[in-house]
Amino acid sequence: MANLNINTIVDEAKFTPFHWNVLIWCLLIIIFDGYDLVIYGVALPLLMQEWGLTAVQAGMLASTALFGMMFGAMSFGTLSDKLGRKETIMICVAIFSGFTFLGAFASNPIEFGILRFLAGLGIGGVMPNVVALMTEYAPKKIRSILVAVMFSGYAIGGMASALLGAWLVTDYGWKIMFYIAGIPFIALPIIWKFLPESLMFLTNKGKTEKVRQTVQKIAPEKVITADTVFVLNEATAGDEAPLRALFQQGRTFSTLMFWVAFFMCLLMVYALGSWLPKLMIQAGYSLGASMLFLFALNIGGMVGAIGGGVLSDRFHLKPVLTIMFTVGAIALILLGFKSPQAILYTLIAIAGAATIGSQILLYTFVAQFYPAAVRSTGMGWASGIGRIGAIVGPVLTGALLTLQLPHQMNFMAIAIPGVIAALAIFWVNLKASVDQTKTVKQLSLVENESVIKSSVN
Repeated sequence: MANLNINTIVDEAKFTPFHWNVLIWCLLIIIFDGYDLVIYGVALPLLMQEWGLTAVQAGMLASTALFGMMFGAMSFGTLSDKLGRKETIMICVAIFSGFTFLGAFASNPIEFGILRFLAGLGIGGVMPNVVALMTEYAPKKIRSILVAVMFSGYAIGGMASALLGAWLVTDYGWKIMFYIAGIPFIALPIIWKFLPESLMFLTNKGKTEKVRQTVQKIAPEKVITADTVFVLNEATAGDEAPLRALFQQGRTFSTLMFWVAFFMCLLMVYALGSWLPKLMIQAGYSLGASMLFLFALNIGGMVGAIGGGVLSDRFHLKPVLTIMFTVGAIALILLGFKSPQAILYTLIAIAGAATIGSQILLYTFVAQFYPAAVRSTGMGWASGIGRIGAIVGPVLTGALLTLQLPHQMNFMAIAIPGVIAALAIFWVNLKASVDQTKTVKQLSLVENESVIKSSVN
């Protein structure tokens, strides 16, 4: 009877058409996820005018989706470790696409807020699950870059939203943006057909035939017989209760640091995503120009995520994220001062890399830190706690605007969380990560084998 280690097969696999399939479908899901979130920032100036909203009211309305995202990330992240990645992703796509589409038919802020809350459940729930799925299929040597490329779809969705907003909203109004959001709902049968279930989840559930079929696609050179037994090399003792496992085996402090980093990073992401057009309009730029600033922010996010992923595969996510947060805070402070247009766009792109890009890399870091049995739970709770920062961000920025503070003070306030996030990541204890644990175990086995050999000799 031959044992095949699933973790080793995935880690050592070559990049195959199967990997392309996982990457493309996860990428498309995240593109629409990012699109659905950013359209509020595009529609915000027109909604304020149509419904007579104050800055604080508009900030509160923006936070309704973020409340939904908080609950969605926590609940669907934990549910996925029990139900499976694929089914949970499908549920989340149906929720965020369907309710965002219905947002076009809202006749007042209350109806709109309820629909955005419901859409937020799916938006928040899908993120940790697609990251977990991509992480569990990506070969180890390119894992960070593949997850970063996949999650850069969030920035692509934001850019698409900004460009379509600049092109369509002036002529067709804000509702056209919400009609487009219904496309993934229509595509659910196609997504169901092509999106695979997590190989590690299938192995844990004992679904041998599906595991065998998937392994043949990932590693066709492997010889699999009827007697082949598929095993995982990650210890699951103590991880049967996923939430409690986040605070076991030396993970407590690092779990809290991840939560702080997510909180601060998402505060910056959503403060800028919701208010950057309005901030730039207040600084004297036109509506069209302010949309282009939002585009530059998301371009920076995509470049930062992919570039950071490349650096992380070469070095490590911890130093890369620490430096990105620090540089981003400096860029945000400089945005408060008058600069030539080229420098202004560059600073906005750097801010996007340090906020949107770092958010993507944070998911990658958390996914690689926790074992598969609790991976979605770890990401879901980190993301869910982060959503509190996302809720605070738009409201805080709206409140700052009502104080009529100097332009520099607004951006400085948004930069402070970047410094705190850099410190939190710096304090993450790598010794508690699953990869480090594996290394220690492997070294111990080697040492034990050496002792045994010495004794025999």
